[in-house]
Amino acid sequence: MEKKHTFGKIYLGVVMLVLYVPIFFLIFYSFNSGSDMSKFTGFTLANYQTLFEDSRLILIVVQTFFLAFLSSLIATLIGTIGAIYIETRKGRRRDTLLSLNNVLMVSPDVVIGASFLILFTVIGMQLGFISVLLSHIAFSIPIVVLMVMPLYQEMDKSLMDAAYDLGATRFQTLKEVVLPYLTPGIIAGFFMAFTYSLDDFAVTFFVTGNDFTTLSVEIYSRAREGISLEINALSAIVFLFSILLVIGYYYIMKDSDTAGKAPNLT
Repeated sequence: MEKKHTFGKIYLGVVMLVLYVPIFFLIFYSFNSGSDMSKFTGFTLANYQTLFEDSRLILIVVQTFFLAFLSSLIATLIGTIGAIYIETRKGRRRDTLLSLNNVLMVSPDVVIGASFLILFTVIGMQLGFISVLLSHIAFSIPIVVLMVMPLYQEMDKSLMDAAYDLGATRFQTLKEVVLPYLTPGIIAGFFMAFTYSLDDFAVTFFVTGNDFTTLSVEIYSRAREGISLEINALSAIVFLFSILLVIGYYYIMKDSDTAGKAPNLT
């Protein structure tokens, strides 16, 4: 038993090394005074200074985070309603709706991106912020549905019946009973959708226009000419933000669990 426990620790350690060593290697060279990652020639913050002086790149970062936030917010709203609606259907209708929801989850990003490109071209929509936003909302909705649906399945439906017996309307029951119970799933769905939107490349590459781009597409464009250490500095900052995001998510979920799921029926 102890050997298995030791093997598990070793295996976990190897996995963590494989995942995190490249990231820390990239961050380490963001402080390199040289021009590339071939050799560390000295410590400097010049790459970070160059990053913050690059107004175009800073604007793209702001655009990317705004897009991720807005698309995740809208997708969370639609996905939560969709999860409740699917679970209230019966039989073949429910299975059909659930299958349609899962199509975007299993479809390759290239196929999804090409499909949206064809759609926007056919209807004559100009590619830009709106086309990217709609695409991100579309592929984020199934994520939210899959996060919210299990909680709704576990929910004791007698709570809703009790609310109705006390004279609550459908809206009051949704607000005071259903949504508080689904809060952990809704929060998880939002953060998952935010993450997917933030680092998406394939879909965005197809539907972005000349007047709008995201961080992943911009980095790809610059990488074709050779990645500068400015990108290393940007990656270090984004990685730090990701850590803060995870910590924030942890505390939000902890507070949600502490608050409990007891609804207010008064």
